[in-house]
Amino acid sequence: MGKPVIWTVDDDPDVLRAVERDLRRHYGDRYRVISADSGISALEGTKQLKLRNEQVALFLVDQRMPNMSGVEFLEKAIELYPEAKRALLTAYADTDAAIRAINDAHIDHYLMKPWDPPEERLFGVVDDMLDDWQSSYHPTFSGVRVVGNQWAPRSSEIRDFLGRNFVPHQWLNIETDETAKQLLATTGANASSLPIIVFADGSFLADPSTADMAGKLQLKTKAEFPFYDLVVIGGGPAGLAAAVYGGADGLHTLLIEREAPGGQAGRSSRIENYLGFPTGLSGNDLARRAVAQARRFGVEILTPQEVCSLRIEGSTRVLKLSDDREVGCRALLIATGIAFRKLDVPGLDRLSGSGVYYYAPMSQAFSYRDGDIYIVGGANSAGQAAMYFSKFARQVTMLVRGGALSDSMSQYLEDQIGATKNIAVKLNSSVIEVQGGDHCETITIQDNKTCASETVPASALLIYAGAVPRTDWLEGIVRRDEQGYVISGQHLVLEGKRPAGWSVDRDPFYLETSVPGVFVAGDVRHRSAKGVTSGVGEGAMAVKLVHQYLGLLQ
Repeated sequence: MGKPVIWTVDDDPDVLRAVERDLRRHYGDRYRVISADSGISALEGTKQLKLRNEQVALFLVDQRMPNMSGVEFLEKAIELYPEAKRALLTAYADTDAAIRAINDAHIDHYLMKPWDPPEERLFGVVDDMLDDWQSSYHPTFSGVRVVGNQWAPRSSEIRDFLGRNFVPHQWLNIETDETAKQLLATTGANASSLPIIVFADGSFLADPSTADMAGKLQLKTKAEFPFYDLVVIGGGPAGLAAAVYGGADGLHTLLIEREAPGGQAGRSSRIENYLGFPTGLSGNDLARRAVAQARRFGVEILTPQEVCSLRIEGSTRVLKLSDDREVGCRALLIATGIAFRKLDVPGLDRLSGSGVYYYAPMSQAFSYRDGDIYIVGGANSAGQAAMYFSKFARQVTMLVRGGALSDSMSQYLEDQIGATKNIAVKLNSSVIEVQGGDHCETITIQDNKTCASETVPASALLIYAGAVPRTDWLEGIVRRDEQGYVISGQHLVLEGKRPAGWSVDRDPFYLETSVPGVFVAGDVRHRSAKGVTSGVGEGAMAVKLVHQYLGLLQ
């Protein structure tokens, strides 16, 4: 955060230069001194400071100015900065007005002009006001601020996008936060424009698209080169591992991620069985570290960007991106992971993003302090969410379709859940309806054995009910199984026969698809061992196989 501001306002240019000079000489090392030649221009400048979230420590304003007097300016300015100290510069004839302003406009002091010498007539008074202001001053957040409604799906989506792309931001609820209301008024927007993103430079976007946000935040969505040694599609654990090892091994590597680095693992609150981290780490931390490591090795990362199609031109694999640009490569790795599976439950779609979340971002936990949270799912991702949300919620209840957590959850996590007092587990249970006005209020739970049902109050419903691959863009190019998972290696060789169209005189490598030079790793691979650690291992292994493939081309 920059230095707090001292605003000085006077329509007399000689007086303005003199007071600005004296203030900068004495306070310039601790405060930023800025000036304006009228109350009207100063008020506009004050609004811009508010949008940039800068702090004003002191207004030092001349009383006699055309169009807007000093007192009139201060009455408007303190609506934006009620904690700032305020003083009038007055001539002897204006002392009565200054005294009235102390009573009516609550100014803190008035200074007679001229103030020479400033060491005796200016600095002492200003020192007292600034010391008083500093005693209650708390540095403000200097990053992106999001103003919105807690129950609006778009607000949730934007917060998730910023968090997963490592953009520091502050959430301001328009219904409960006075700063949010003040920012909305300052921008001149209305409530129908929410959510609004206010950036550090004072500019803002109303209900922006992902592309608009990416452009403003200068996220990289365009490749620097037309051709690469290796392109990795997907920024989950497998894709990030491949990017790191590809870059480290000297391959000119590009990684393309449609949403944010980390994939589904990036939403995990705590991964405790990852090698080398005995106390665990969050999925977001893992992604952040991997991104930094990949960039250190010269890997180029595009996000958010999506691959729409693939075509084969001899030894070149050509990708068409969502912005119609194309990029070519010698070898390609598909590491797109899997997308959450939507449940067909009455009321769920209508309230999605309004108390109902698929793979909820960790930032949502703060919104449900002391609430009753229900989690659908019994695998590790659901268990990790239960542990994290239990730190904030009054009660967390896991709804597990099967008869035991051990069927799909690691033992260490099952033990932790059993030892956490405010986590309950309901086995053989399913959600059959979600109810609420503008947000989730109640859910109906069915016992899968007896078919008995009950309706219970629910602050939020978090869904971790499995996932499916998103590989339609590979239709007709790469062989997939009935569920859409990409088939590779020995699974392509049936009864000793290589896949149709196989163009080289050798069997496919272990992670190679039905197209030579196109590899697959991680959860999207047919019969893969789903999970973070196996994804990282396959990503690293894929790079070694890419080297073998490229060596055969020479």
